[in-house]
Amino acid sequence: MNLTDSVAHLSPERWEEADRSLIRKALAEFTHERLITPEPDGDQYVVRSDDGLTGYRFTATRHALDHWQVDAASITRHRDGAQLPLAALDFFIELRTALGLSDEILPVYLEEISSTLSGTCYKLAKPQIPVAELAASGFQAVETGMTEGHPCFVANNGRLGFGIHEYLSYAPETANPVRLVWLAAHRSRAAFTAGVGIEYETFLRQELGDDTVDRFEERLTGQGLDPADYLLIPVHPWQWWNKLSVTFAAEVARGYLVCLGEGDDEYLAQQSIRTFFNRSHPEKHYVKTALSVLNMGFMRGLSAAYMEATPAINDWLAQLIESDPVLKSTGLSIIRERAAVGYRHLEYEQATDRTSPYRKMLAALWRESPVPSLGEGETPATMAALLHVDHEGNTFAGALIERSGLAPTEWLRGYLRAYFVPLLHSFYAYDLVYMPHGENVILVLKDGVVQRAVYKDIAEEIAVMDPHAVLPPAVERVRVDVPEDTRLLSLFTDVFDCFFRFLAANLATEGVLTEDDFWGTVAQVTREYQASAPQLADKFRQYDMFAPEFALSCLNRLQLRNNRQMVDLSDPAGALQLIGTLKNPLAGR
Repeated sequence: MNLTDSVAHLSPERWEEADRSLIRKALAEFTHERLITPEPDGDQYVVRSDDGLTGYRFTATRHALDHWQVDAASITRHRDGAQLPLAALDFFIELRTALGLSDEILPVYLEEISSTLSGTCYKLAKPQIPVAELAASGFQAVETGMTEGHPCFVANNGRLGFGIHEYLSYAPETANPVRLVWLAAHRSRAAFTAGVGIEYETFLRQELGDDTVDRFEERLTGQGLDPADYLLIPVHPWQWWNKLSVTFAAEVARGYLVCLGEGDDEYLAQQSIRTFFNRSHPEKHYVKTALSVLNMGFMRGLSAAYMEATPAINDWLAQLIESDPVLKSTGLSIIRERAAVGYRHLEYEQATDRTSPYRKMLAALWRESPVPSLGEGETPATMAALLHVDHEGNTFAGALIERSGLAPTEWLRGYLRAYFVPLLHSFYAYDLVYMPHGENVILVLKDGVVQRAVYKDIAEEIAVMDPHAVLPPAVERVRVDVPEDTRLLSLFTDVFDCFFRFLAANLATEGVLTEDDFWGTVAQVTREYQASAPQLADKFRQYDMFAPEFALSCLNRLQLRNNRQMVDLSDPAGALQLIGTLKNPLAGR
């Protein structure tokens, strides 16, 4: 690709559309988080800049959970009586005080916004696929067909560190196949851990194939090195070129790390950007790699120390699900992180604390593929796709409902039974919570109907909130101390506010299902679950899903305050930004 082709997607028309789309989201989500307060202005609303001289006018409908469905086409910008073009970067500068953007954070946040807009332009340049067609497509067509990232975060595709050529090579929406780089890491500084029944040599040969492993071992012996002294680690190509070959140069020079070249299998980047699906052999494991790129509030590294307990945590949760009749009856499964490998750079460890990005530059894990578990006619799709809206304003969820032939409430009941009931039961029976956003859940579909849910990204995301729970020593890391009054936010915030809020509003806007019917169905499924588990009645009273209101936990506020590390993962409750309350849409039902 030549220099000019690399930016061919950046046209004035597409940039204008991307600006408008992002300002729409900013107005909606910053209003939801009470950073800005639109004032009624005739049949419109207006949001004013910090100095009061610039106004953004728009129309919007208001929905449950204080959700604002802003009409993108209606937005106009005015100053001194004149209408100005919309420009997202100007928007953040004009409202920097209201948004709490410090002098230090503002330019980096603007860079993340610029990157997000550039990604939107790329998606706009792709052939536009109607949701009815996407709903009938395969797993990876849906994964790479998304046009929106996290529904709450405004700067959700920052990917700071990627150049344009790297974006075009590695972003999930570009759907370009990637070959992973493989390193041999000396066992004195590297560790491999695996779930029950997995042995290193056999596992690696199954994943890589005998020819590739033999080729890599020959490269080591050709340098006078003994393959038995090394462990193989898969590496994101970006990480090798930009970090390891420079930041870990001493390790390479001393032979602690040996670059073996690329593997033979082709992979596709997933929505989470550092996780890869094996396109050559879909039944083989996903590979999750360390990637020192700043994206949506975190450097996307992987901790070598964290990796050590990962397979044991996955085995523990898989066993819990297998032995619980309620979870089993919903069809829930997890795709286990079966093996992990990490490399410890001893000098950087001496120089940093446990949260430092320097400790998260070289590790990887292997996660099961959902493909081998599929039945006849079943296809998987990322749950994030339910919120996807195509170029004609139609939703992927609506397309699935139409394809299913079911009444919308019946379709919704099936989805809630598969996705939501396991979350309820895990919380009430085990004080166990997940990070169940759209990218962390795979829905298994058949003719548009949700058959069951598959949870993923387990070891870094689950938590047990019971201080007295009996956990195996290897699993102890997942125990977290969460105040009583914020425990239910794991459902109210992560599920209701960060996912159902959008799904309900989209389906209502499309005329598929009224909000009242949506939330009525959620209430009905919740009541049915509670009736089926009378032994947990005390817990249902203690943590009331039908409480009148719950605290509003604000995600953008975290990113606006610190876009390099929003949350200390070992103390997630400590970082919450709670601003007032939201009326619970289940209250009184």
